[in-house]
Amino acid sequence: SMAIAIASGLPPERGLYTAIVGGFLISALGGSRFQIGGPAGAFIVLIASIVGRHGYDGLVLATFMAGLIMIAIGLMRLGGLVRLIPEQVLVGFTAGIAVIIFASQIKELLGLTIAGEPGALLPKLAAIWQALGTINPLAVGLSALALAIIILQRRYRPAWPGMLFAVAATAMLTGFLHLDVASIGTKFGGVPSSLPAPSLPNFSAEAMLKLLPDALAIALLGSIESLLSAVVADGMTGRRHRSNGELVAQGIGNMAAVCFGGMPVTGTIARTATNIRAGATGPVSGILHAVYLLAFMLIAAPLAFHVPLAALGAVLAVVCWNMIEKRAFAHALTGSWRTAAVLLTTFLLTIFVDLIVGIAAGTVVALLVKDRSVKT
Repeated sequence: SMAIAIASGLPPERGLYTAIVGGFLISALGGSRFQIGGPAGAFIVLIASIVGRHGYDGLVLATFMAGLIMIAIGLMRLGGLVRLIPEQVLVGFTAGIAVIIFASQIKELLGLTIAGEPGALLPKLAAIWQALGTINPLAVGLSALALAIIILQRRYRPAWPGMLFAVAATAMLTGFLHLDVASIGTKFGGVPSSLPAPSLPNFSAEAMLKLLPDALAIALLGSIESLLSAVVADGMTGRRHRSNGELVAQGIGNMAAVCFGGMPVTGTIARTATNIRAGATGPVSGILHAVYLLAFMLIAAPLAFHVPLAALGAVLAVVCWNMIEKRAFAHALTGSWRTAAVLLTTFLLTIFVDLIVGIAAGTVVALLVKDRSVKT
């Protein structure tokens, strides 16, 4: 949660607030018995764009509006329409987002010094290339150690929380050895040990009209991500989620999360799958997930001071790798020219233009070339 917040251009505690408040409400009220809510990697690019253009206050208002939109979609029983987005569009979009997120973490993985890192992919890569002379070997070593721990854990102890072990191990090394690397403490001053008091966003007709496209984007992306996660949970458990009830809960969770200083929240596939593999039988496990996070923040927040950004970059690199549906991507690319056209349109436009443009254009192309090979 902290890594996703940092990658989105926000302080790390924003991610914790989101997982605690939004995650609690999504598990308690949602239409899936196994859904785990929190910040999602798919939102990083969109959030960073909104914060860059409108500041954090603009993100709060846009997310609050998105929550209202999601509640309206659920109450009108339109949740099933989200599933009509073609499979190749979702695969291409997810892969594009993964590429963008990974590019944003190269700086942290290598410990580079870049003043004013560009947001667009090609200028960002050019800036990284020019800054290669500032590589910090200590940061590279911590990144490699974190990656090794995560990979080995998944190979030999798949039920253990490898990402947590990786972050803890590198934080202890950074603290005990006083390593000269960027950390949560050096960049953000640490993590608060309490939740902020709730407050409503500043409403104005002008601001709401300006932020409406961003609110629609958050609502669309949140709906897709959460319902995809619920579908994955259904496949793993044999249960059937209630899509409209899930969207209402997602809307409430988003509104509450930003009122407590958070960011957009959604159901997350990786955490939901982990929840099921750990033996979850109902929503209480998701509620306790939020309670445990709150306990961590109240008791152990000072320990986050030494968490190196290189380790969080490694965590996000693994998240990016997991986000890409490699088999589905290869199958669509090597299938008919129609599936390849839909996939590449979505993938390339997501990377080089905008994620919403990518989804919209991919869907249009899928409609224009639709045949049995373009699945929904």
